[in-house]
Amino acid sequence: MATQTPARIAVAQMRSTNDKQHNFAQIQTITERAKANDVQFIFFPECCDYVGTHRDETLKLSEPLTGPTVQQYRALAREQNVWLSFGGVHESIIEETESGQEVKNIYNTHILINNVGELVASYRKLHMFNVITPEFKFRESETVRSGPALIPPVDTPIGRIGLQICYDMRFAEASTLLRKQGAEILTYPSAFAVSTGRAHWEVLLRARAIENQCFVIAAAQIGFHNKKRESYGHAMVVNPWGTILGEANDQDLDVVIAELDFGKLQSVRANMPCFEHRRADVYNLSTRAGVPYASGATAKEKFSFGGIEISPETIFYVSEHCFAFTNIRCVVPGHVLVSTKRVAARLPDLSPAEINDFFQTVCKVEKVAERLYDATSSTVTVQDGPDAGQTVFHVHCHVMPRHVGDFPENDQIYGELNRHDKEPERPRRPVAEMAAEAVRFRQEMSRLGL
Repeated sequence: MATQTPARIAVAQMRSTNDKQHNFAQIQTITERAKANDVQFIFFPECCDYVGTHRDETLKLSEPLTGPTVQQYRALAREQNVWLSFGGVHESIIEETESGQEVKNIYNTHILINNVGELVASYRKLHMFNVITPEFKFRESETVRSGPALIPPVDTPIGRIGLQICYDMRFAEASTLLRKQGAEILTYPSAFAVSTGRAHWEVLLRARAIENQCFVIAAAQIGFHNKKRESYGHAMVVNPWGTILGEANDQDLDVVIAELDFGKLQSVRANMPCFEHRRADVYNLSTRAGVPYASGATAKEKFSFGGIEISPETIFYVSEHCFAFTNIRCVVPGHVLVSTKRVAARLPDLSPAEINDFFQTVCKVEKVAERLYDATSSTVTVQDGPDAGQTVFHVHCHVMPRHVGDFPENDQIYGELNRHDKEPERPRRPVAEMAAEAVRFRQEMSRLGL
C-alpha cells in the first residue's frame, strides 16, 4: 500500500498531429506547467507521439522504444526530475523481408519513465477495436498488433500503477485482475471518439474506479487531429469512491492537477471490503500473464521447492502462482519442473486460481520443451501423494519431452521417474549446466511471447 502522504500528479490533455516535433513541444509545455505545481508524476495520453493521417504514414512514423522519440522523453524526465507516463506510443515491429527490414505492424505501447530517465515498464494494448457494419468499417488490428499479456502493477513513488490504454477500459476483467495483483491506480490514457466519449467516457472511468476501489487516471487527446479524426478530451482523475477529482476544460492544451489521498483509498477498501467477499469457489478470474525469469531481475522474490531454495539461475519462468525450473536429475533430456509458489502438498489443496495458473503454466512449458528438444509428444505427470510416488510434498508437475524408442516400453518412464531421485549413485547435474538450459528456455519463451 502506498504512503499515507497525498501524491500530487498532473494529467495532460493535448492535440497530437502527424508533426512529431510539434507534439513534443506540447509535451514540454505541459511538463513545465505541471512542474510549476510541484507534481511527482505527469500522465500523457494515447498517441502522444503522433496521430497519422493514414495507415502508411502511421507505420512510417513509428519507432522502436530505443528510437529518438522515446529518447527525448527519457531526457525530459531526467532534466525535470519527474516520473512520466506516455500512454500509447507507436512502437514499430520490424520484420525481415526479401527487400530488407520492413514495418508491417506496430504496438500501441504505454511506457513509464522514472525521474532519472530510465524506461521502467511497457505495456502493449490488449484490446483492438474492430467493427464491420453496413454503415461503418474500422479495423484497428490492420495496423496495430494486440499485446500478449497484462503486466503486473508497477511500483512507483505514488503507488502501484496498473497500465491500460483507452479501449481496454471497456473490459472490466482486466482492471479487476490488476486490482487483485495489487494495483492502487488504474490508468486509461486515451484518444476517445467524440460520440462515444459523450455517452460513455465518464461512466466507464467512474465504474472502473468504484468496482476496483482504485484511483483512475485518464489523460486524453482532444480536438481535430486531421480532417478525419477528432477526439473527445475531458482528461480526468477519479478517486476510489467514484468522485471526480479533476477534469480538463475544452482547450487543446490543458493540465489537471490532483492529489491522490491514499488514506481515502484505505478507508474505502476497509469500509466496503468487496474483494474479500468475492466467491472464488463459484467464479474466478485469472490471467495467462507470466514472464521469462532472468536471474537477479526479481531479487525481492525467492522461490523454494519442498523447503529448499531454488537457485535463481535455474528458474526460467514465473507466473502469478507458479514457477518453472530445470531439474537436478533428468529422466529424459528436457525434463523440467513446474511448482506452485505457495507450499501445498496436493492438488486439492490449491485454490481455483492456483489450479488454473498451474496448468496454464504447464502447457506453456510443455510447448517450449518440445520445441527445444525437437519433440511432438510429452509425458506430463503429477505424482499427487506418497502412494503415487511423491517424495517432495509440494505440488509440482514433471514435463518430459518424448521420442520414439527413448524407452523399450513406453510406460517404463513411470518406473524410471519413481527411481530417479531415490538412487544416490545417480549424479546431480552441475548448476552451470542447469543454468545454461534455463537460458535456452527463457529465450524461447520470450521469442514466443509467452
